[in-house]
Amino acid sequence: MPSVSFYTLGCKLNFSESSTMAKQLADKGFERKEFQDAADLYVINTCSVTDHADRKCKKVVAEALRYNPNAYIVVVGCYAQLKPQEIAEIPGVDLVLGAAEKFQLIDHLHSLSKEEKARTYNRPIKETREFVPGFSEGDRTRSFLKVQDGCDYFCTFCTIPLARGRSRSANIADTVKRVQEAAASGAKEIVLTGVNLGDFGVGHGETFYELVQALDSVEGVERFRISSIEPNLLSNDIIEFVARSQKFVPHFHIPLQSGNDEILQRMRRKYLRETYASRVALIKERMPEACIGVDIIVGFPGESEAHFQDTFDFVHGLDVSYFHVFPYSERPNTTARKMADRVPLGVRQDRVTRLRNLSEKKRRQFAESQLGQTRQVLFEAEDRKGWMQGFTENYVKVQAPYDPLLVNTLSPVLLETLDAEATASGPIVAV
Repeated sequence: MPSVSFYTLGCKLNFSESSTMAKQLADKGFERKEFQDAADLYVINTCSVTDHADRKCKKVVAEALRYNPNAYIVVVGCYAQLKPQEIAEIPGVDLVLGAAEKFQLIDHLHSLSKEEKARTYNRPIKETREFVPGFSEGDRTRSFLKVQDGCDYFCTFCTIPLARGRSRSANIADTVKRVQEAAASGAKEIVLTGVNLGDFGVGHGETFYELVQALDSVEGVERFRISSIEPNLLSNDIIEFVARSQKFVPHFHIPLQSGNDEILQRMRRKYLRETYASRVALIKERMPEACIGVDIIVGFPGESEAHFQDTFDFVHGLDVSYFHVFPYSERPNTTARKMADRVPLGVRQDRVTRLRNLSEKKRRQFAESQLGQTRQVLFEAEDRKGWMQGFTENYVKVQAPYDPLLVNTLSPVLLETLDAEATASGPIVAV
């Protein structure tokens, strides 16, 4: 039986798509192996949001060949769509598949061969119109469900429309069927994912709000979590519905990118900061215990110290729980790359550090605010030296003594103390 291993870089959407490809290969008789277990075929699903992701792809290829020098290496994903020829030059890569072709991996396996240069297959992105649904498996506690792909926004810093194409999705009826499949696989929590999630329903005359309403009554799912959603698409109706829902949890991740209106306009975002502030205010009014995450880009061309301070002061005053902070990264074929007044790399990194320090303070403050309360925790299966971990509905990471009876169950627990350990996802609360 041939074997395959997947290595997934980037967003939750990529994990969902890796599972879709893995299912296709399993149907053809492939055994899935861990990365270090010398698979016959390695599939590397790439991201290209930053240049760091591009460099990491090369490292993963080298690592795969270390485990099995004779393995076939296939590279798919956003990096593969944007720079197929660059990937083809990486020693050891045998096949490069673009945005549409990655879901036709089975059809391309016959062309795998150890040649001097990899074969590449990727249609122009404007020809990629099909929506391929899927959900992640492997962690039966949570499943990342792909409900939307592509983006029509063309923000000046972003390559995603070039890598994934125009916005598209399934309809509500088909999406409900996928949720039922994920629930049947054992997932108790479904995380809704997409490139521009709130744009669900384009071409079907449906909306994301209607999808949320439909999913709320699906049997077998105990929790729904909305992943990243644009502030202009996070309507008051959605917020009010989540506040009333017994299944949609009070956790929102809302990209901001900048707290300065001039920079937001240069980024070609679809909102100003007043809209963002109003969304946060309504969430906290209706769900005081809600967790709110924020994406921020610093060092965008033309961002002065005053612009950055405006962002810092804005998010400092917001009742939010954590930030994901990124230094601006020049990406080929984007409008921002042609802009003048580039911010020096050292200044960008300094601003990243300052905001990440603020984020850690907010993470800890939010975790401390939950102490003494009883929350529903969905516990995961991994035994961490006698401890197990899970998340509350409002995204507080919790650990408790390992008990196999708690795995993949929602359990009411009293949040007692902050553990000394802190992770990338913030402090851990012990019970």
